[in-house]
Amino acid sequence: MNISSHIQDLLYRYECVVLPGFGAFLSQKQSAYIDENSNEFYPPNKVISFNRQLIKNDGLLANYIAEVESVKYNSANNMIQEFVYDLENSLQNDAKAELANIGKFYLDAEDKLQFEPFSEINFLTQSFGLASYKALPVQREVYKKQVEELEEKTPLLFTPERRRSSILKYAAIGLIALGVSSFAGLNIYSSQVSKHNIAEQQEAENQLHEQIQQATFVIDNPLPAVTFEVEKQSGNYHVVAGAFRVEENAHKKVDELRDAGFKARYIGANKYGLHQVVYSSHQSRRDAINKLYEVKRTNEAAWLLVQEL
Repeated sequence: MNISSHIQDLLYRYECVVLPGFGAFLSQKQSAYIDENSNEFYPPNKVISFNRQLIKNDGLLANYIAEVESVKYNSANNMIQEFVYDLENSLQNDAKAELANIGKFYLDAEDKLQFEPFSEINFLTQSFGLASYKALPVQREVYKKQVEELEEKTPLLFTPERRRSSILKYAAIGLIALGVSSFAGLNIYSSQVSKHNIAEQQEAENQLHEQIQQATFVIDNPLPAVTFEVEKQSGNYHVVAGAFRVEENAHKKVDELRDAGFKARYIGANKYGLHQVVYSSHQSRRDAINKLYEVKRTNEAAWLLVQEL
């Protein structure tokens, strides 16, 4: 079983994926940019980095492996430990190790672990299908000279400057003819418009008078306004309490957490068909992490989900 493929799947959805006992892969959004030296355009993407200090098991990777591979949670942890053991052996023997489609590790001259991410895969789902491309200079002046030489030999006009000059000449002739014919008909048209406006104005006044007479109401006791206060959680950082195969179990979990004082809610099923329940949602990552540390005292399997709902 390739643990790196499961880490890759989670990097599309989360900003932090911990490989217990080894370190954590962090992703950060990067805006689109143009390389001025190569004139190459790069779409928005996620920049992957590695933190050797974050080694504590947060349950995210193990829970995902247990679900996808249909194994128990403890078995998933054992698989992760074997994978980390192989990584450490590769670093000790060859001073390097690779995780497919994610990046490679190597030991520098000071025997410190370094990480170099691969750029072949863009983990930002909003940029799916977008690839970098190189902008080529447009040879307008070269083609323009060739067209101007062709115009000298043909009656057709290709360049914008000559077309514009020709169009202006014929437009001036047309405007003179149009002005002469329009002046004669202008007086007749103005007289007809005035008569039509007077008749329409009289008809509108009659209709307004009839409507005012028919639509007279007196409201003695207007109903009082009703105000509802609805507490709505918002934010893209969610502290997940659990994911359930059966939706009914998810709703039971929501009721249980609310009885315990949490602002729990059901946020629907993910792409794996699991119904997710969250303790709370937050606007900032820091608030969400603080809440995650708090609930892990009673639920070690809780994790942080970064998703726009």
